Amino acid sequence: MQIKKRPLLQLLSYLFILSQLFLFSYADVGTAAQYSPPYLPTACYGDDQSHFPSSNLFAAAGDGIWDNGASCGRQYLVRCISASQPGTCVTDQTVQVKIVDYAPTAQSPPSAQTATIVLSETAFAGITNKPVGSINIEFQQV
Repeated sequence: MQIKKRPLLQLLSYLFILSQLFLFSYADVGTAAQYSPPYLPTACYGDDQSHFPSSNLFAAAGDGIWDNGASCGRQYLVRCISASQPGTCVTDQTVQVKIVDYAPTAQSPPSAQTATIVLSETAFAGITNKPVGSINIEFQQV
């Protein structure tokens, strides 16, 4: 009895191609800074603080993710991957933040200009061990 190898090879080829179409989404890489109170008013919600998460894990969008205001309310997973000072990043720590403002117009200036995302003090402290101006991050919209 002879086994037909061609249909099996075709099936494996199709499965491989199909698997490439359904790859898990990858995170983007950028920079993060931090900002301090006052956080109000915001470009997204004005003086309405009810949009701020009670965990204080929120952020202001930089130009790279602002999307003409469409980023308001979006949530991102953010992880510190490196910084200018060794030991700054908390290993394997991720925070989920909600965009509540636009960084260039935020009430409080960010610790570094042109950051991809500017994290609240609480969010920044959640992924770093040391006070620094900016960090390199991986981020992904959820």
